[in-house]
Amino acid sequence: MPDPSATPAVTVRTPHGPVRGERHATGVRFLGIPYAQPPVGALRFAAPRPAEPWTDVLDATSYGPTAQRRPFAEVTTIPEPSVPGASTLNLNVFTPDPSPTAGLPVLVWIHGGGFVAGSAASPWYDGRSFNRDGVVLVSLGYRLGIEGFLHLPDAPDNRGVRDWIAALEWVRDTIACFGGDPAEVTVAGQSAGGGAVQTLLATPAAQGLFRAAISVSGAVMEPQDRATAEAVGRLFTARTGVPATAAALQGLTDAELLAHQDALSAPGPDRAQLQMLALAPFADGELVPRPVPETLADGDTGADIPLMAGFTAHEFNAVPHPGPAGDDPAGMLAAFGLDERRARLFLDTHAAYASRPGLLWGQAVTDTVFRAPTLAVAEARARRERPTWLYQFTRAATAPGFEGLAYHCTDLPFAFDLLDAEGVTAALGEDPPQHLADALHAAWVAFVRDLDPGPSWPPYTAEGRETMLWDDTPRVESDPLRPVRETWARRPQGR
Repeated sequence: MPDPSATPAVTVRTPHGPVRGERHATGVRFLGIPYAQPPVGALRFAAPRPAEPWTDVLDATSYGPTAQRRPFAEVTTIPEPSVPGASTLNLNVFTPDPSPTAGLPVLVWIHGGGFVAGSAASPWYDGRSFNRDGVVLVSLGYRLGIEGFLHLPDAPDNRGVRDWIAALEWVRDTIACFGGDPAEVTVAGQSAGGGAVQTLLATPAAQGLFRAAISVSGAVMEPQDRATAEAVGRLFTARTGVPATAAALQGLTDAELLAHQDALSAPGPDRAQLQMLALAPFADGELVPRPVPETLADGDTGADIPLMAGFTAHEFNAVPHPGPAGDDPAGMLAAFGLDERRARLFLDTHAAYASRPGLLWGQAVTDTVFRAPTLAVAEARARRERPTWLYQFTRAATAPGFEGLAYHCTDLPFAFDLLDAEGVTAALGEDPPQHLADALHAAWVAFVRDLDPGPSWPPYTAEGRETMLWDDTPRVESDPLRPVRETWARRPQGR
């Protein structure tokens, strides 16, 4: 008789209907499962609604539709497939054991892309290595850009945030059917996805849906107030001639909506009015009651949830920036709110970039968008003895054009233990160290499983400021980010 375990197709019964997935080397994957109804027509700018149940077996052997967006190749090396279709509110489940009695820990992954790009169908987010180590991986799609985050007076705010919560509710109600334990869910994400994790930590409606969080290069820009979101809506109308209302936008095609999004972010005389990540979560006073950095610094929401957070050493140094070049690097840094003393400290810290103003600009962006804000979260949580583990990924790429830089996204193939995935060699260079992937991935698995990355990585404390440095030789150091803290602490918010 044939071995049942060799059968490629596997069907799971869920409360919504039967789902057919397929086996892979370390488990079974179910792709493109809807967690909400397609956001089209009257639902395009509405809060997500639960998916309609089905009776026929749902074929979940290929990725579902992804939110349509512009390529973001200038700031990411991650392959990000675009899949056409209307049912973009879907998710993927990779499980080692689709048995309702397995009770395995679950990692829910939110992709990055500046809240306007990215794809849950990326081969860099494959769950096979997590499955090998006994973890269920869920990756989800959500509404991006205008559809997800533009303030519209006749639609609920933070629709993308509502999508994340709806997906987590689906996990709570359904993941046991795929072998996961709904009481052992960790939410994680990178870049905008890391900002999503921080937003969910600060959102009351998300509490109870996950027990731990991993913020990878989390990006949460300030100001985050409602007035700023309303100002972006007015700027949208001024630049496009289209009212910033759901009624006016609902019938537009994807191409038309993306063209308006391009017009909103295009360079122009009033460009300074549009902050970086203008289409992003904001404090609407209801779903997200207060700005996320403020809540994480002094609020009780999410206080007891263990948090692993960190960044790469040179997030955006590899990206060409429009910063002024020339003989006045201190003047260039004034745009980032640094006074003369702090600008000198920054320049002394990065003396190797003295003749390369583009790298100085990139490092300042890296610090203001990623390193300093995440460090501030760790500092605030440490003062209140909240469980926090901080890291910096310092292993430099050797790929042509990126030599010497630990830049944006390059930690992900190590964390997912996917050094053989498409595009990894082009991003990292030849022969990235497998032992580093083994160590970093093992720390993630331990954190998801045990709420602690292991004895070799102690929590971040106000006294020792213990920080894991992920390099060819991973190690913990005390306060290695002191220059970042002293340069950027208490700087004026925004830029």
